[in-house]
Amino acid sequence: MSYTGPDFDPPPERRSRRGPLTVALAALVCGGLLGWGVYAATGGTDDKGAGAGAEAEGSPSAAPRTPSPAASSPAGSASPSAEDGTSPAARTPSASAPAAAGPLKGKVVVIDPGHNPTNAEHTAEINRQVDVGTHRKECDTTGTSTDDGYAEAEFTLDVAHRMRALLQRQGATVKLTQDRDRPFGPCVDERARIGNAAKADAVVSIHADGSGAGNRGFHVILPGPVNAGEADTRSIVGPSRALGERIAGNFVRVTGTAPSNYIGGGTGLVTRKDLGGLNLSTVPKVFIECGNMRDSKDAALLTSGAWRQKAAQGISEGIVSFLRG
Repeated sequence: MSYTGPDFDPPPERRSRRGPLTVALAALVCGGLLGWGVYAATGGTDDKGAGAGAEAEGSPSAAPRTPSPAASSPAGSASPSAEDGTSPAARTPSASAPAAAGPLKGKVVVIDPGHNPTNAEHTAEINRQVDVGTHRKECDTTGTSTDDGYAEAEFTLDVAHRMRALLQRQGATVKLTQDRDRPFGPCVDERARIGNAAKADAVVSIHADGSGAGNRGFHVILPGPVNAGEADTRSIVGPSRALGERIAGNFVRVTGTAPSNYIGGGTGLVTRKDLGGLNLSTVPKVFIECGNMRDSKDAALLTSGAWRQKAAQGISEGIVSFLRG
């Protein structure tokens, strides 16, 4: 994901943050435990899971290599879409996933898998400029990849599928902005409109970062206050922060992954005003960069099916905690 643009400066050179990081971890874990208390009391899944980057506004220079079959489906991972026996046509963004009885009955969650596996085949379309309120920017980007070619767009869809299964079990109606059912995109403005049209109670955009080697950890991106053109985030800044804090705390607890050591000051939280998916949202929404694909240690986690299940569980439990209050 690109860290340049209006209202956002590149992060300073990384320094040791041992003291602040310890405090931040303690705060996030406490928040996660609070969320877990609510989740467990309402019948949430256990820590073992099923098997045990930012929106498409990243840097074109971080375009993924063509992933090999082995890289696209790392050892130990099974595609939830294959396991549940449903076809892509049955999971279009416009169709609500069936909700089971549960504590989230009546709640709508939109999951936005960042980028699209076939964006690279449609460069003219994704380079088209769209209005995000504060400025204009590319419709979408290709996303990044690990050094071995595992694409961010494959990662985001895999985690989204796992999240969908977990949240449906809690009774939520779940929609995806894309499910490999369109040739490219959707554009960042359309991604926001999908969540708005669904009147979603929570929207989470799934990503993995493409920063330099040695930069590790996750961070959650929150919307800043924006009031320009069609963008007005003032009513969602507060609830989006609450959503982001719950997700960050549960992500730490379930995955054991520390907050980013290169952005966010060890808190795992970053506020931005340049992302169309946040600027144009009228419902609570955050992004999560689950790790850095360009760091070998983070890449080992991101390519592990068992870890992706934990990531999906941590994010989902954060959403449940937020929606249950």
